[in-house]
Amino acid sequence: MLKALKFLVICIICLMIMGVSVLYGFSSLFAPPNMDETLIPDAASQFYDINGNVIYTTLSEERRVPVTIDKIPKHVQKAFIAIEDNRFYEHSGIDYRGTARALVSTLSGHEVQGGSTITQQLAKNAFLTQERSIVRKIKEAFIAKELEHKYTKDEILTMYLNRIYFGQGAYGIESASLYYFDKHVQNLDIAEAATLAAIPKSPNYYNPFENPKESKKRQELVIDQMVKYGFINADQAAQAKAKKMVYSTNHKVNNDPRGYFFDMIIQKVIQEVGADALYKGGLKIYTTLDMDMQKAAEKAMHHLPNYYTDNKKLTQPQMALAAVDPKTGYVKAMIGGRGQDKFNRATLAVRQPGSAFKPFVYLTAMQNGFTPASIIEDKEEEFAPGWKPQNSDLQWHGKVSLRTALKRSINIPTIKLAREVGVDKIVANVEKMGITTLVDSGAYSDTNLAMSLGGLSKGVNPLEMASAYGVLATNGLYSKPIALLKIVDRDGKLLYQAKTQTKRVVDATSAYLTTNMLEDVLVSGTAGGMGIGRPAAGKTGTTDTYIDAWFVGYTPDLSTAVWVGDDNNKPMQRMYGSGAPLSIWHEFMINALASTPRTGFSNPGVAIPTEPEIKQDEEEKDKDKEQSKDTKDAKTSEKAETKAPATAPAQAPTVGTKPSSQKKSMKARISEIMGKPTVSTQPTKN
Repeated sequence: MLKALKFLVICIICLMIMGVSVLYGFSSLFAPPNMDETLIPDAASQFYDINGNVIYTTLSEERRVPVTIDKIPKHVQKAFIAIEDNRFYEHSGIDYRGTARALVSTLSGHEVQGGSTITQQLAKNAFLTQERSIVRKIKEAFIAKELEHKYTKDEILTMYLNRIYFGQGAYGIESASLYYFDKHVQNLDIAEAATLAAIPKSPNYYNPFENPKESKKRQELVIDQMVKYGFINADQAAQAKAKKMVYSTNHKVNNDPRGYFFDMIIQKVIQEVGADALYKGGLKIYTTLDMDMQKAAEKAMHHLPNYYTDNKKLTQPQMALAAVDPKTGYVKAMIGGRGQDKFNRATLAVRQPGSAFKPFVYLTAMQNGFTPASIIEDKEEEFAPGWKPQNSDLQWHGKVSLRTALKRSINIPTIKLAREVGVDKIVANVEKMGITTLVDSGAYSDTNLAMSLGGLSKGVNPLEMASAYGVLATNGLYSKPIALLKIVDRDGKLLYQAKTQTKRVVDATSAYLTTNMLEDVLVSGTAGGMGIGRPAAGKTGTTDTYIDAWFVGYTPDLSTAVWVGDDNNKPMQRMYGSGAPLSIWHEFMINALASTPRTGFSNPGVAIPTEPEIKQDEEEKDKDKEQSKDTKDAKTSEKAETKAPATAPAQAPTVGTKPSSQKKSMKARISEIMGKPTVSTQPTKN
């Protein structure tokens, strides 16, 4: 009954508003006295770090080159109409069906969404703020009616195309055409027109320079819409989709690694208050960036090797670093690449995590009756027809504790553990911890045993990995990443304020036990000897053929993910997670936390079980002896055995038989590995 009454009230309000909007005489009450002039002078906006220091200032000047409608080809016009307002030439400024939908959404407690015609967008961008409210929506409708009363459709479309924001400080279709394609708008083809039409919905996200994959997806959507409404035929659409895009190389790229963070913030600011407000409104934009930590991240980049320069003039491999405060979700530092392009690998690159995914398996095991002292057997097994995965050291270890299996990153026990606890439970855990890129249904579902070794359909991104590991740092509390704190206009009015979203997703005991095991990784595991002088935990990750390498680690105060890889998915030169990623993480964490008091992980009252005394079967002992015959120096072998997993890749699911009996000596294997730098726990002097 209440739902029906609420719906009736909403409908009545919608009808009243739309009925009033058709009265042209009232529309002028909301319209500016002079629609052809801007009364408020432009002003630059300033960005502030977490300590209130100005760290970046936008340019207040627009890059705008107005053009007349006769200079804009019909297919360019139709591309925008198809994706933004297919009934543009039919309505009188307001699409009543769309407006009703948006109002119902708002009155139901959701954000205002959809329903805006091209005329309404012009009204909003030219004369209003980006405030999300019913009042703003009503004003927008009245001004739209006045615009339709005063100007022709072609004039409105021309004003819209000359005003709309395309990212990178480019306003208007001509400016965008020159910036992205180095050609005038009259020379754009269908594919190029669709690419530009895709951008305004989210100028950073659908920017072909910053996110080419999503830009292409939306370009194809624009093309499909053009076919749907009869603007082009199927053959033209196919040709446009198949065209290899050639973009301008004349624009300059700022080689400041902070640019990735600022671009992310700019996208969020535009989403909340609009491009005009950002570039002309004199805003004060407060962020979570800690400049001391950011400088520490940039300094640690010297561990990144230079292999080659690709055809995009990018040095490979690239890297990404994301550091978050696990208690608040604040993004304290970010590196999205070498600074040679606009693609933010910290947030947009989805890559295979390798063994960096294993902690989620062990966490789920802790939730389902296992402990670090639980014993599991490591021996050859065919888990699926033709799939007999190997351990990275090419040996079987017999019975091992979960603590040993995790710190040494042994594959077979991890797969067995995943099978016992259930892969669906692991996936559910991972998603609750903030990983949004898993595929949990369909032909490419990640709900299979390969997932336990980090073999995913898509992969993960560094920012979400840092946040997910942060759940372990806080004993089970997840805080959604936040980079933008608040936006204040030139008059001091608060336009936007972030809300910390923290919730319990894992029980404290299971999270703490997992952390306790991961602490050993930095002591005697795959990252042995790379402690940072304070309690810390983490995990290496290396994919098969060395395409991706990770180290994700954390303290109670900071969770950081470091990824190194080739943009072109080429194998790196035996790059392990224990190589450059660990070195970058190690140096960064020491310097980033130099002024932070040393604290330990909070024990929620759980007793840590002691390591069990394991007696191997005689048969397994004989196997171990046989596998170690080729090691000449017994002492060296014993010493290296602990470090072997640190230098071996996290084996992705591969088809094999059994470990090679002709494996290289440990000494020879170690010599193939990138050497670790001299370890220090002291902050680097500036």
